[in-house]
Amino acid sequence: MGPIQVAPYGSWRSPISSALIARQTIRLAQLQLDGEDLYWVEVRPSESGRYVIVRHGADGTTEDVTPPGFNARTRVHEYGGGAHAVSDGTVFFTHYDDQRLYRQDRGIAPRPISPAAAGSALRYADLVVDRARGRIICVHEDHTASDREAVNSLIAIGTEGGPIVTLARGNDFYSSPRLSPDGSRLAWLSWDHPNLPWDGTTLWVAEFGDDGSLAHIRQVAGGPGESIFQPEWSPAGVLHFMSDRTGWWNPYRWRPGDGPIEALCMIEAEFGRPQWVFGMSIYGFAEEERLVCVIQERAVDRLVLLDTTRHTLEPLPIARTEMPSLRIGRGKAYVIGGGPTEEPSVAALDLADGRLEVLRRSTETEFEEGYLSEPRAIEFPVPGGATAHAFYYRPRNRDVTAPEGELPPLLVKSHGGPTSSSGTTLDPEIQFWTSRGVAVVDVNYGGSSGYGREYRRRLEGNWGVVDVADCVAAAEHLVVAGEVDPARLAIDGGSAGGYTTLCALTFTNVFSAGASFFGIGDLETFVRDTHKFESRYLDRLVGPYPESAALYRERSPVHHVERLSCPVILFQGLEDRIVPPNQAEAMVAALREKGEPVAYLAFEGEQHGFRRAENIQRALDAELYFYSRIFGFQPADDLEPVEIENL
Repeated sequence: MGPIQVAPYGSWRSPISSALIARQTIRLAQLQLDGEDLYWVEVRPSESGRYVIVRHGADGTTEDVTPPGFNARTRVHEYGGGAHAVSDGTVFFTHYDDQRLYRQDRGIAPRPISPAAAGSALRYADLVVDRARGRIICVHEDHTASDREAVNSLIAIGTEGGPIVTLARGNDFYSSPRLSPDGSRLAWLSWDHPNLPWDGTTLWVAEFGDDGSLAHIRQVAGGPGESIFQPEWSPAGVLHFMSDRTGWWNPYRWRPGDGPIEALCMIEAEFGRPQWVFGMSIYGFAEEERLVCVIQERAVDRLVLLDTTRHTLEPLPIARTEMPSLRIGRGKAYVIGGGPTEEPSVAALDLADGRLEVLRRSTETEFEEGYLSEPRAIEFPVPGGATAHAFYYRPRNRDVTAPEGELPPLLVKSHGGPTSSSGTTLDPEIQFWTSRGVAVVDVNYGGSSGYGREYRRRLEGNWGVVDVADCVAAAEHLVVAGEVDPARLAIDGGSAGGYTTLCALTFTNVFSAGASFFGIGDLETFVRDTHKFESRYLDRLVGPYPESAALYRERSPVHHVERLSCPVILFQGLEDRIVPPNQAEAMVAALREKGEPVAYLAFEGEQHGFRRAENIQRALDAELYFYSRIFGFQPADDLEPVEIENL
């Protein structure tokens, strides 16, 4: 290591390049166990964002299951998840291009088992194999009728193909079909507009008739004001689930029959998550009376052993602070997760001796410690007397220091959802900024999960207000603390975070620049154009439409560009069906007409969230170039210029 250089913030040379992030980093998801084999999904930017099912055998070998030309991804709810299931080595999955179900036996090419439909109109998710009856049970989404919204249901289809048999319908949404160990019962969740699954869901249980249909259907728990998460049957056939009836997702169980629901552990921590995707699993059974659970406190995860007889929690030795996927089997806890200095990985924790084995990393690149900024949890007061939360990352680069007296620019990050949260796993994109001398604060504004139901409810009726105020308060808190330069504050975010970003730039004068990734600029257009899953989301976040049309216009940045007086860059996927391109295009047109500095990058072939390596890299470089022009620093990177109109 040579002498430490002196260079302005933002201009530091960093080994954490956009090319490394885009081309050598994958996303890991959706663990599954089948006998001695473990399966997971890899989202590979280097393969145009293809979703690949991977098998890890008991002998330690790892191999791709999904052959080239296939993409194991479902479009149910557009966010997908739960796109595959495995039984005795046979893999069933939804192929993205046509949304049909495929069967893949070992050594044989995948073959479709569901009917073809024009325009991928029939979709499948949350697959479970009903071995006793030789069929797949799953969520079905039918888009064949153009004059009404899609119809969701629970269906069954033979593992060799055949007709679709409807098991349950009539609710707006379904998820989490789970078979009892003896195959005699099915549990599932449903909910109706305007709820989303974190608002209120109903847990159902039914018995199978001789013909495979459902009989003796009964409601076990839940309703419009209670969110149920991840129903699971214990080895002895006792139904377990998470409910937020106390204000926190805590564990409960119900024995088939007329027995009462039993609370297993009542603490102010989250044993559940917002169900944005299908197939989520964050607890499992080590034994009948012992559950291994991921619990979340202030948006930080830890792994615990829950003794359901003594109602006690015992911490398990794993250095991970964010664990979105967990499976239990063969005496091990298999997790996908990471920590502040640990990139996401698939790992196996031996429950007997505590040994941890990493099976697959999201990147094989070793990030050197001297370039990594670790998050610091901060709390700060916000309007109304509440307290908001964030994780703050100082600039860090072992090779460079800033001139004496200079303060760094700050990038405020507003996560999507908005009912999501920011965690503390090593994120190469955050380190991209901090290793170049840009401070980052990742805000868990009111409405975020990980802090209980009441914190989530702060956003109800106040989207575009509370989230914006909390992001502003985070920036001002760091300014007052002398951490960052008040003249160089930027904000960015994607999807709902893009909406928060555009609102913050329009309705406040705190920020000097911002970047919106597939963000919402016009709430009315969004309500009319978005997909079924979120079509009534704004009933809670803003108000019922069209009754609250005036409020929708008041909260839409596109109608108030006269109040926006700083440069903005917008990024958009042209195949996005959640936030369609017309949102970004309307915002860009309004800014052009006003004469405000604006840049716009649209990407062919991208949906909601960029998955192709070349586009991920281009977007990172373009945002850095944009801020360098606005804040007046010279990046060390050789960047492709971005056209900034009216600058």
